[in-house]
Amino acid sequence: MSTISDNQKTTSKTPAPTIKSSVGPSLRTFTEAASTPETHSRILPAIKHDHQELESHSHKILNSTNPDEQTRFQNQLVWELARHMVGEELVVYPALIDSLKDGQQTVDRNRLEHQGVKTQLKMFQGLSSTDPQFVPTLKVLLGDFETHARDEEDVVLPMLEDVLSKDESVALTKSLDRTKTFVPSRSHPLVPNKPPFETAAELLAAPIDILTDWFRKWPAEKNKA
Repeated sequence: MSTISDNQKTTSKTPAPTIKSSVGPSLRTFTEAASTPETHSRILPAIKHDHQELESHSHKILNSTNPDEQTRFQNQLVWELARHMVGEELVVYPALIDSLKDGQQTVDRNRLEHQGVKTQLKMFQGLSSTDPQFVPTLKVLLGDFETHARDEEDVVLPMLEDVLSKDESVALTKSLDRTKTFVPSRSHPLVPNKPPFETAAELLAAPIDILTDWFRKWPAEKNKA
C-alpha cells in the first residue's frame, strides 16, 4: 500500500492568484461586510448589500460571452435594480425627509438621479444581448448608478443612521424588504415618483411585471453567487 510522504503531508498549497477583471466600468467594490447577512439589521448595510448584488450581476454580464447567460443576468439585474429604486423611494426617502434637516433637498436630488438611472435601465431592459448597444448601454447605466450609490453609502445613509436609533433603523430595513415584494420589477421612468401618486402608480404597474416575469429566462440559483 502506498503512503503519503512527510513532505507531501506538510506542503501547503499555494493560494491561487487573484485575477482582476479588465471589464469596466462597473460598480465599485462595496464593503465586504455588506455581504454578511448578520449585518442587514440596519438600513446602511442593507442598502450596501443590494449594491453588492447589483455589482455581482453586472460583472456576470460583462465577463460573459454567452448570449443566453447574459440575457439571464440582464433579467436578474433589471429585476433587482428596479425594485431597489422604487423601494427606496417609498420607504427610505420619507425617512430622510422626516429625519434630516435638509432631507427634502436631499430626496429631490436623489429622485432626479433615480430618474436618470430608470431611463437608462428602460433602454437596457429592452435590448437583446446580441444587440451591439447591449454592453455600451449597460456601462452607461452602471456609471450613472455608481455615482448615486457612492453618495448614498458615503454621505446620505450615514447621516440618516446618525439620527436613527437601532430599532428605528431595523424597522426601516424590514419595511424596505417588505415593500420590494410588491413593487414593479421593470423600469417605468414615466410613472410618477413623487407623493401622492407614486404608490398607486407603482402598484398598478407591478402585476403586469410579475406576470411577464414568468416568461423570462433567469440564472440558475447556483450561478447567482
